[in-house]
Amino acid sequence: MLVQPLRSTDFRRSPSALPSAEPKVAVLLNANARKVDARVVKLLSHVVPEEDLFLSRSPLDARRIAQTVLERGYPTVFTGGGDGTFMGFVNEVLQQVGPRGKFAGQAAPRFGILKLGTGNGIAAFVNASSTRGDGILNDVVRARAAEVPGVRTMDLVQVDGQRAPFAGLGVDGKVLNDYIAVKESLGKGMFKRVMSGGGGYFSAVAFKTVPHYLTSSVLVECEVVNGPSEAYRLSAEGQAVGGPLAPGALLFRGKLMMAAAGTMPFYGYGFRMFPHANDRRGFLQLRLGQVSPTQVLANLPRLWNGRWAPEGLHDFHAREVTIRFARPMPFQVGGDAAGYREQVTLSVAPESIELLDFNGVQ
Repeated sequence: MLVQPLRSTDFRRSPSALPSAEPKVAVLLNANARKVDARVVKLLSHVVPEEDLFLSRSPLDARRIAQTVLERGYPTVFTGGGDGTFMGFVNEVLQQVGPRGKFAGQAAPRFGILKLGTGNGIAAFVNASSTRGDGILNDVVRARAAEVPGVRTMDLVQVDGQRAPFAGLGVDGKVLNDYIAVKESLGKGMFKRVMSGGGGYFSAVAFKTVPHYLTSSVLVECEVVNGPSEAYRLSAEGQAVGGPLAPGALLFRGKLMMAAAGTMPFYGYGFRMFPHANDRRGFLQLRLGQVSPTQVLANLPRLWNGRWAPEGLHDFHAREVTIRFARPMPFQVGGDAAGYREQVTLSVAPESIELLDFNGVQ
């Protein structure tokens, strides 16, 4: 999934990467991404030197390219290919600069996002330009000229040793599976563009996920326990209410359709699942859902825009939570289906990352 160089397989330190050279920007493209084609590669080759432009060909190259980026000391690295490409590379870099990595103690580069994937949740978070016109080229040119207006620090969710912007159990995991099914069955021919994007997600929710739960049980017994730090219950506006919740406190016990957490607002395609994420540094937003399928269907546009806050949605800020369902539930990590789980612990990763923000820090 990650990277190998555009033409050369020589990963040795290049002369232009010596300490005396100007800071450089690497660009990593996932060749399997729908929007990464020969035209995009050619356009980027006009603004990025060949030695700094890499194409994704196989997961086996991830470690090598991360080593190359760290050896050459790139201060900024763009990825193009969606949230999965981005987080795969981030995980590899953070592992190598971690306590047991080859580059232990070295600072990770800042990361930029090119809007070349499908969901593009992180791209929306940092206001990355669209592929229309010269948008992605301008983002890279501005970064190379040190003209990006802001840098945004983002925490990450950690689960099973991996980092992701969000993860969850329940209906959100089923939505991902339903989206894949809709895209594979309907995302062909004249419907390909619509069903491979936000329209596919919307259609999956409206015509597959919700109808399924109209005839099947959606609410399952669950308990959610706070970790070793204080947590906070949030109001509809995202403000802490009722004072801090003690370490180890029972945050919830009852029936849920979904238990998910994120450190940024977006799932993808502008779906603002966690409208209060990133409001409190060092915390994730936990969202617990008790709402019915008919409520979701009736309020889907407002839910999509992060403006629906019924009594059946419970939001918290926490550093770590353990979620236990009475039966296995669909599980997703960073937008990728991850099987079924009855129990999972979600926490804030010890490392944060810095992202280029093209509208400045909000």
